[in-house]
Amino acid sequence: MDTEKLWTKDFILVSVMNLFVALTLYLLLVTTPSYALNEFHTSTSIAGLVSGIFIIGGLFGRLGIGRIIDDVENRKVLILSALVFAITSAFYLVANNLPLLILNRFIQGMAFGVATTTLGTIVANIIPLHRRGEGIGYFMMSTIIATAIGPFLGIILLEYASFDIIFIFNLILSLLFLAISFTVSEPQHILPRPEKTENQGKFKISNFLEFKAIPISVVALIMSFAYSSVLTFISIYAEEIHLVEAASMFFVVYAAVVLLSRPFSGRLLDSKGANIVMYPCLFIFAIAMLLFSQARLGITLLLAGALFGLGYGNFQSVAQAIAIKAAPLHKVGLATATFFMFYDLGFGIGPYLFGLIIPFTGYRNLYSIMVVVILAAIVLYYLVHAKKGQQKNTS
Repeated sequence: MDTEKLWTKDFILVSVMNLFVALTLYLLLVTTPSYALNEFHTSTSIAGLVSGIFIIGGLFGRLGIGRIIDDVENRKVLILSALVFAITSAFYLVANNLPLLILNRFIQGMAFGVATTTLGTIVANIIPLHRRGEGIGYFMMSTIIATAIGPFLGIILLEYASFDIIFIFNLILSLLFLAISFTVSEPQHILPRPEKTENQGKFKISNFLEFKAIPISVVALIMSFAYSSVLTFISIYAEEIHLVEAASMFFVVYAAVVLLSRPFSGRLLDSKGANIVMYPCLFIFAIAMLLFSQARLGITLLLAGALFGLGYGNFQSVAQAIAIKAAPLHKVGLATATFFMFYDLGFGIGPYLFGLIIPFTGYRNLYSIMVVVILAAIVLYYLVHAKKGQQKNTS
């Protein structure tokens, strides 16, 4: 068993695809609020909506594909979603009014939701069962790299280039994503798919959600909600506190810490269980948010970025592994979709709500409130997962 390969051709290809699509996500999450504010002179809340509507679209995409992904050819779904993603990427260059921009963001978000759910399902079927935590940890490193490069490029391009250049770069990434999708093989499913029953076509919530994945997914929703406040408004916050230069390196530091720590956290998850990784991640995330809220020096902001990487950056892959391991093997796709539906919901509603709140609280007070939210989520994690003794089931 220990000789089963993890780094296969398809594992690498799927990871590279995930890098490109996630890079597009994070690049646009950082830049579209500024685009809406500068080009269409919108309010902060509408700018947050322009950013977050992409994630809401992703939620709808996952909701639709979660029901059928375990019963169809993943490769065909991947190619179709990549095609739509590329078309909507090109449309940014001609979306010359706010309603068109919002609509395009929503449709591209749907394609993103379908594509990333499919990628997650493919990779779950590629990874050897006894190396799930490790394999998902490595796979999610592509997202972490995108988390660093996307916002970094976004902040730099906002400073030195036009929005058209940003959208052209986004289109190039989307076309690369589409091209690679044709080279991915249809994975062998880890277990035979269950036979269809006469009631399978009827509407049932269980066709759209994997209930065993919901508890940890709710915790992920709260974490992504809290982190979206950082991701969406860091460029504006950095201008307010005069730390733009440090902010440009924030996600680079974040990614470097995750890349160094992720292999260890994945192996620890597989060998010792979830709690030994999850509790430190959540507490460190809260400390990072506290530092971020009070940052007055560049070194403080970058230290917060490192702690975000150690805490939130490792939480994401551990939580996804818990969700997948909680589900039956033939429902890996539905569990993946369920996890990301909740995760995306936090990212989707966060920017808009924060845009409404910021005029009253300011940025520092908002981030201080998020510390309390994260601490509350630690209690929730204990109640829905750790307390029930599920650690053995995820090891």
